[in-house]
This record gives sequence, C-alpha cells and structure tokens, in this order.
Amino acid sequence: MNYTIFDTPVLKTIVRWLSILFLRITGWRTEDRVPAIPKFVLVAAPHTSNWDLPYALFVAFAIRAKIYWMGKDALFRRPFKGFFKWLGGIPVDRSKSQNVVAQMIRQFDQNDKLILTIAPAGTRKQVKQWKTGFYYIAEGANVPMVLGFLDYRRKVGGMGRVIYPTGDFGADMKAIRAFYDGVAGKYPQKSLSS
Repeated sequence: MNYTIFDTPVLKTIVRWLSILFLRITGWRTEDRVPAIPKFVLVAAPHTSNWDLPYALFVAFAIRAKIYWMGKDALFRRPFKGFFKWLGGIPVDRSKSQNVVAQMIRQFDQNDKLILTIAPAGTRKQVKQWKTGFYYIAEGANVPMVLGFLDYRRKVGGMGRVIYPTGDFGADMKAIRAFYDGVAGKYPQKSLSS
C-alpha cells in the first residue's frame, strides 16, 4: 500500500490532535475502539454526503486507525491525486468491468496489516440495495468486517460490531442491517430504504 499521512511521525500526531479539536468544536465525539485485529474490511455506512469522508478521516485520526479507503478514480485526478493517496485513498475505475474484489483480496494477502474502508452504498445517492463487493472481499480474504459508522443525529463516529462472514450472505446482511438501524446519515432520506 502507499505511504500515507498515518506514516508521517510528527505530522500524524499533529493531525490527530487537530482532528480531536475539530470534532470537539463541532460537537462530535468518538465511540468504541479500533479492534485488535490486524486486517479487516471497515464497512462505512450510511454514506449520504461528501462530508462523510472528511468526518471519517477525523474520526480515524482521533482513534489512531490507519485506514485505506476506496474512491472513484475521478477524485484522483491532478492536482489532488497525490494528496488523496496520501490520505489513504485507493482509486477505483467504476466505468470498466474490473475485478475489484480480486484486487482487494490480493492487497489483504500482500499486507500484514490493512483496514480497508468500503461504503457499500457505492454512492451518496439513495440506493435500494448495497453493492456486495465488501462482503465478498472480506470472505475471500478470510478477514472480518467491522461496522464503522457516522451518526449525524448523535454526532458520533467510530467502529462497532465485528462480523465474520459465515458464507450465509442473507443472514450476515440481516445482522449488519440491524446494527445500522437508527444510525442517521447526514441526509437520512438518502439512506438505504428498508
């Protein structure tokens, strides 16, 4: 994986304290801790706003979670390409049929530690169902899913329940959906409809 801001000793300390200060000033707080698991898929839901990424990064810096996140390749154009990669971004070309699941499984195989953040909605727009790649990445890499959240109603962000894929997609999704019941995105009307 690429070198990130989380790897820059002095800067990561400064950014952590600035993140804590920003969250405090804006009335946000963190909840739960980073699980003591070296590799996992961090499910990022609900995803309803462009503000989700900055808040997710502030929370990650505050709780000392070195996260990588997948974003559409349009974000990684000049002059921001290097900056977003430095923030842990991994560009994904959604216009072509590429096997992103296999690519991400390889990343897990090649790294001793990896927190891969994926927004299953795949977009900030309202969707009827989530994309399933996050589940199949976790299953294929034999890593758990950790349910990350930004609850704009309570102004709380963090990492919650750990779920290991059982192979029963329907049952696992039911448990995941139950966790997110009551978690409000910035625009709740865009959240996954039940």
